[in-house]
Amino acid sequence: MELVIFIGLQGSGKSTFYQKHFGEDYAYVSKDLLQNNRRPARRQLQLIEEELQANRSVVVDNTNPTLEDRAVLIQLGQQYGATVIGYYFVPEVKKSLERNQLRVGKERVPNIAIFATAKRLVRPIYAEGFAQLFSVQACDDFTFEISEWQEHDTRGSSG
Repeated sequence: MELVIFIGLQGSGKSTFYQKHFGEDYAYVSKDLLQNNRRPARRQLQLIEEELQANRSVVVDNTNPTLEDRAVLIQLGQQYGATVIGYYFVPEVKKSLERNQLRVGKERVPNIAIFATAKRLVRPIYAEGFAQLFSVQACDDFTFEISEWQEHDTRGSSG
């Protein structure tokens, strides 16, 4: 059983990556699907916990930019004995803004949201509790390059 945590800007290709790389064996949890919920963060945790209790793997498709955002998820995964895996989507603000413009309706976020997330985005490290980490680079043809995690690689750092 796995708890997969996506980390990256809005418009970085996280949802497309999920569709291309994870099948029906993984439950999909995203705050984007909880927009009408008054407390989406709490509801997200409930949904993740329900899946883990049922011994199902889960993908959490949100920006998860900070250590604090991820700590709650990692702790929950570890509580249920899940292997916690992180996918860090290398930030490219310009490309995220371009992809965001292709979105329609509520899928499109204000540009300021992408800039705000970029400022808060902290590269994950194994010490947070990840069993595995991967770096993901979105390509222009809607494919992805997945790389083994380099703990000290500074590409895509937000600072």
